[in-house]
Amino acid sequence: MLKEIKISDFSRCSLPIAVIASKYNDAFVQGLLDGVEDTLNRAGMSDKDVVLIRVPGAYEIPVMAGKVARCQTPRFGAIICLGVVIEGETEHARLITEAVTFELAKLQADHGLPIVHEVLLVKSEEQARARCLDEKHNRGREAAQTALEMALLVETFDEKFSLKGAEEPRFNDRLEH
Repeated sequence: MLKEIKISDFSRCSLPIAVIASKYNDAFVQGLLDGVEDTLNRAGMSDKDVVLIRVPGAYEIPVMAGKVARCQTPRFGAIICLGVVIEGETEHARLITEAVTFELAKLQADHGLPIVHEVLLVKSEEQARARCLDEKHNRGREAAQTALEMALLVETFDEKFSLKGAEEPRFNDRLEH
């Protein structure tokens, strides 16, 4: 029989969350930030548990994400990356978001730290409004929920398996939300 570790109480998150947000397309990014802040507050995180870092644009997000990932004091539970890139007539927007995606995935794998990628590539301001400013579909809320869930999952895994003398993971050990 599978043993399941359930995570339902997000207030158990003991590590701070870093939020890295682009200043470019600020009205839309602010909508994402509002969703993140509301969700983290509802989960019981205080302002001292969240570090907000603003960068000029989406392309600069991986630089700061790398610094946060390497930070040992404090050690972060997750990083939320927020940005909005609106497609134009050239390939520039796609190239920017592909580079950001590649670097964030690499950082996450290299450091074992959850990095939630909400750097949105949208075709129009209308799409940006729907994903950033609409209460029901705010991707910032989703990003915060994912960050909390992953931070707790990694923390639970580390407590159960990564401590000296802990038993090795077995097939019947199941970690999930």
